[in-house]
Amino acid sequence: MDRGTAQAPRNTGAGVWLRRYHDSASAPVRLVCFPFAGGSASYWFGLSGLLSPGIEVLAVQYPGRQDRHTEPCLESVAGLADGVVDQLPSDGKPFALFGHSLGAIVAFEVARRLRDPAGPGLPVHLFASGGLARPYRPAGRSGELGDADILAHLRAMGGTDERFFSSPELQELILPALRADYRAVASYEAPGPERLDCPITALIGDTDERTSPEQAGTWRERTAAAFDLRVLPGGHFYLDGCQEQVAAVVTAALAAGSGA
Repeated sequence: MDRGTAQAPRNTGAGVWLRRYHDSASAPVRLVCFPFAGGSASYWFGLSGLLSPGIEVLAVQYPGRQDRHTEPCLESVAGLADGVVDQLPSDGKPFALFGHSLGAIVAFEVARRLRDPAGPGLPVHLFASGGLARPYRPAGRSGELGDADILAHLRAMGGTDERFFSSPELQELILPALRADYRAVASYEAPGPERLDCPITALIGDTDERTSPEQAGTWRERTAAAFDLRVLPGGHFYLDGCQEQVAAVVTAALAAGSGA
């Protein structure tokens, strides 16, 4: 579920999909951040503050949450990726993509679409966080997941305030986005052998039961450039307690790869 801050974003001039939380528009390099299932742009407020002013952070806001709560949710990775690509700034500034869980495959699909020479250019780096976003399927179950399945999965992954599980009011607000995001992951079909031209850094928590370092290492197969794997303390939502370490990884990678 969304655990972001309620801080008001600044206008990025790029439509409804992107949010800027800190005044870093003059930074030499940009990082576009994609949330996890049920998440929203404000989750990236803390990382944005740590990277500012040297790196401009634009946080993606999927439809159906926070200030876009009146819009229908999108139920496909392709739909989410297409929406972001249409509104990425095309000012020539070097940029990278950072996605967590569901956000990692959305970011990957955005990178694939950016090969179009008419677009805003190619990313200088892809950060794939939280392992591989794979369909969740309880043992012995087939068909679409029910709300109880989604809530049980959230609780098992950790990182969600326990008050959420006892609050029908909060669940009513968040479950529509969660249902849509889980459907997006379940319907996603990864492309065949295809490599990006930019480096990829995979980041996971050392106690994430969903993804082992070996599994996260398969991101290596998605780049013709350099690959790096970082294992940090924590579970699936290791980012909650490791923002300073993540900021250091991002800063070093972008300084090396973008010329910033």
